Amino acid sequence: MSNKPVFAFEGIECSGKSLHIKNVCKFLKKKKIPYIYLREPGGSKNSEIIRKLILNKKSNFNQNTDLFLYSASRSENIKELKKFHKKKIILIDRFTDSTIAYQHFGMGVDLNLIKKIHSVILNDFKIDFTFLNVVNETNMLQRLKKRNKLNRYDTFSVKFYKKVQKGFLTLAKKEPNKYKIINSNLDIKFNKDIILAKINELIK
Repeated sequence: MSNKPVFAFEGIECSGKSLHIKNVCKFLKKKKIPYIYLREPGGSKNSEIIRKLILNKKSNFNQNTDLFLYSASRSENIKELKKFHKKKIILIDRFTDSTIAYQHFGMGVDLNLIKKIHSVILNDFKIDFTFLNVVNETNMLQRLKKRNKLNRYDTFSVKFYKKVQKGFLTLAKKEPNKYKIINSNLDIKFNKDIILAKINELIK
């Protein structure tokens, strides 16, 4: 693995991934280690426009349209990501695993179609290591209630989120050496220390 790896932070809603990725950004900044951070959907100017469209609660797209919109957002970002690949540490809040977990395992979109789109968009760009954050139903629902504003993907059924999380775990089991499963039901500080220790190990 390069000492400038690409890290993905994955997980369902309220699993803590966005908080942990912010902590990693602070950690790298303090150490003066060059990095870039990008969220999906979103990141670049055009991708942020697509993000607003996807997550708008008034939107009512079918599963294939969702797939194409997420893919379009990623396509807008990939040129920027490749520019810094192997030059800076790259931190991504959601990436291809989210597409497979949500669109395939959650919504039933054909996996081969998703893989074909990824092969066209990504070419040789790939994630080196993934932090998969998992959360139980009770904590997820309690945290959702505390959000000031909910987007479209915050309003699906509990059954849907369970299928998505199971999908994430299925992906992690296929390549266990490339994943660290973070139990987000545990203390935040405890998980923060685990993640930063693993980051420190992988960038040396």
